Amino acid sequence: MLELKYPILLSTVIVPFIVAAILPLIERKINVKGLAALSTTSLLYSLIIIAYLMIYPGFSEGVIDPIYVDHPLIGRFTMLLDGLSGPVAFGIALVTCFVSAYSVPYMRHRIEEMEKEGIHPPSWGAYYMLYVMFSAAMLGTVLSTNLIEFYLFLELTLIPSFLLIAFYGYGDRIRIAILYLLWTHIGALVFLVGILALGLNLKIFDIYDPATARFNLGLGEQLSQPLILPVALAIMIGLFVKMAIFGVHIWLPYAHAEAPTPVSALLSPNLIGIAGYAMVRILYTFFPETLGGISVYLIGLALLTMIYGGLMALAQDDFKRLLAYSSISQMGYLLLGISSLTAMGISGAILHYVSHAVGKAVLFMVAGTLIVQLHGLRSISKMGGLAAKMPYTAALALIGFMHITGVPPSLGLWSEILIVIGAVNKALTSGSTMYISLLIGLLIAIGISTAYAFITMKRIFFGELSGKVKEAKEAGPGLVVPIAIIGAVGILLFFYPGIMIDPLMKLITTIYG
Repeated sequence: MLELKYPILLSTVIVPFIVAAILPLIERKINVKGLAALSTTSLLYSLIIIAYLMIYPGFSEGVIDPIYVDHPLIGRFTMLLDGLSGPVAFGIALVTCFVSAYSVPYMRHRIEEMEKEGIHPPSWGAYYMLYVMFSAAMLGTVLSTNLIEFYLFLELTLIPSFLLIAFYGYGDRIRIAILYLLWTHIGALVFLVGILALGLNLKIFDIYDPATARFNLGLGEQLSQPLILPVALAIMIGLFVKMAIFGVHIWLPYAHAEAPTPVSALLSPNLIGIAGYAMVRILYTFFPETLGGISVYLIGLALLTMIYGGLMALAQDDFKRLLAYSSISQMGYLLLGISSLTAMGISGAILHYVSHAVGKAVLFMVAGTLIVQLHGLRSISKMGGLAAKMPYTAALALIGFMHITGVPPSLGLWSEILIVIGAVNKALTSGSTMYISLLIGLLIAIGISTAYAFITMKRIFFGELSGKVKEAKEAGPGLVVPIAIIGAVGILLFFYPGIMIDPLMKLITTIYG
């Protein structure tokens, strides 16, 4: 591992937090664009540092910050950027940075809309403070090397995201924000019970030990036999709630559909996928044998999540709600790759985090653009023929759907190939019955994903021009350019996937075997 001389990784979290703290204090001295510029610049700083370290010659060995907390019981708080955390951190930094710029025209429309209804939301300074805190907390979660550190940052993502939904959301926003808070907080508490049982029994909370430059692989299996499975399941169930896996997904369609669109563009592609990353970083590190013993059941749950989410997406008329159910389906793809416990499958799952982050951010931002340009319209059945009126927005929507369905040239192609190879390899070693069941499930799930993506594309942008949208106009650069940049990065990564795949495969094969 390459140890940094200065706490550069820590600065990618601390700098945005400092900026977030001062934004409400200076909002009267600068205009909205000034607040947005400060917010975006602080997140751009994080993006540049992470992107630079990922192409640094020592990145394949991992980059670690010096210790900044060292406690005899809870262990060392450090930050690690390696083949596993690097792609996830990059996806978060990319999306949060450009959604910050996109927020200006969108939130201006949303705030004006609320004021017409007699609602006076908090100021722009409060919005950007919460937004940047939320973004920085997600980044801190992914870079954490300690269970308590991970939990603290994960909980820190909950507070600003809850307030953003409650202050600026749609519909019955207070009730939906509380629903989101209760579900995800309960998931976090179940996760906390699991990590406390693990850490206090073994007297170790470190996922990675910087003193020995090793991951604490398999330490969870050293618990007393009756504790191993319950502790592993507590951690897993807590992560499943955050990930919105089938059965504990109830909160997601409400929260993601009714959040202000810039927040939806962070919740759906970034936040929920962190739980998938944690299944590898935490569960697979501490409980590799236990996870292997239940992997067949997890594959079944993954297929069920993929199919259920896809079918529900097909049934939606509200564009944002469709995208919310699509996110549930996409989390099934992540779980499938992780459950294969193969280098290919796990690599595909982490790569799919990035492709989903890019694709779903683009799609939620397109949905927000339609809301702004069509005066709040979200009903797909009332749209149609918009490609003639909004050609750039239509092209960007197509790019977004390509990323989540794996149509080239999109990063999603490589992630889905790796996930399918990993799952098929696992099924082949488990017997012909599972192999056939997996193939049938995959064909159904992929077919449904493709169906809802391109049927939606056709219904919104092609066919006859609906009377409801005849006066529609293309959005300005403030909305279109940030979406285009995120989509373009995803296409660029299609041609250079090795930047992420090579260090990821190397880490998984050398550390986890």
